[in-house]
Amino acid sequence: MPRSKSSSNSRRKVKKLFQLSKGYWGAHRNVKKTAKETVNKALHHSFTGRHDRRQNMRSLWIMRINAACRQNDISYSVFIGGLKKAGIGLNRKVLADMAVQDPEAFKNIVQMAKGQAAATA
Repeated sequence: MPRSKSSSNSRRKVKKLFQLSKGYWGAHRNVKKTAKETVNKALHHSFTGRHDRRQNMRSLWIMRINAACRQNDISYSVFIGGLKKAGIGLNRKVLADMAVQDPEAFKNIVQMAKGQAAATA
């Protein structure tokens, strides 16, 4: 936040800070310096948490696709390579959902990827 010169602006900044620190324990709630540190740390954690969640979801999708591929006797890497060669543009989120919700459709996609992988190998 930029520096505030007038007392009303300073007070507004402090009120905003204390509003963000509402629910914290002890000095983390009502002492300006500690509240500011705690709020900044919490905001940093929430930012990194959102990015970690995206990374975790991608790895979950890959695990689900890999498990479904293994049930259909193909490795994950061969499957993904076959999809790219076949020109099938489904992303990992859709493939993982299909593997869980509609195994028959996923099996058809695996057959197409297998055929494409075998043709180029």
